[in-house]
Amino acid sequence: MIVGIIGVGHLAASILSGLLRAGVEPASILLSPRGQAHALSARWGIPLAVDNDDLVTRADIVLLSVRPVDAPAAISDLPWRAGQTLVSFCAGVTISHLEAGPARVMRAMPLTAASINASPTVCFPAVERAIAVLKKLGPVIPLGSEDEFEIATVNAAVYGWAQDLIRQSADWATAQGGDAVAMRKLAALTFVAAGRLIAETDRPMETLIGELVTPGGITELGLDVLASEGQPQAWQAACDTVLLRLSGRSKA
Repeated sequence: MIVGIIGVGHLAASILSGLLRAGVEPASILLSPRGQAHALSARWGIPLAVDNDDLVTRADIVLLSVRPVDAPAAISDLPWRAGQTLVSFCAGVTISHLEAGPARVMRAMPLTAASINASPTVCFPAVERAIAVLKKLGPVIPLGSEDEFEIATVNAAVYGWAQDLIRQSADWATAQGGDAVAMRKLAALTFVAAGRLIAETDRPMETLIGELVTPGGITELGLDVLASEGQPQAWQAACDTVLLRLSGRSKA
């Protein structure tokens, strides 16, 4: 099976790294000859297509990772065929705008953690052969509708916000006199630990958090400060704004 990639930018480079780490042979990947393709081809020995027509002719699964505004044009008038799958990573571009003829179309939203095979990836609709590829990059979460997929895509922004919170935490601790390397590792692994505890148990999140918020304790103190500064409302407003952009109801 050949996996072709149209749009070889930062996200595609992360996906390539993850696929190769997972044991996928470079010869079973095909790159469109633009963006970082030539450099990545030289680095990892991955074949280059002559152009997008050539790539679609040869690939069984095509991963689309171009700018959302360029997505419809990037796949139009290509030799799509029955039995082929197009997987779009283009945020906010609905299936109705992805004309791939007889090929099946699936939307997915991997994160750059795909490079270390740790990306939680949502998808819709579930196309098993494409999911099998995405599972090499981390856990895959199939969703039941395109509306639900749009909501879940906000998580791609939350991913960046979480990294910024880790950076802020590490920078604060370093400014207080902590070792920069140790504080970076501690902040990052604290977020990993918090996420794993929630992901790997079915106990209500309110219960897990409630067990940490002892009366008069430091967790309660910090949450009270965050609430007084408007953190919950600001976070939710950011999520609302991103969803409006993704659903085409805002140009913010």
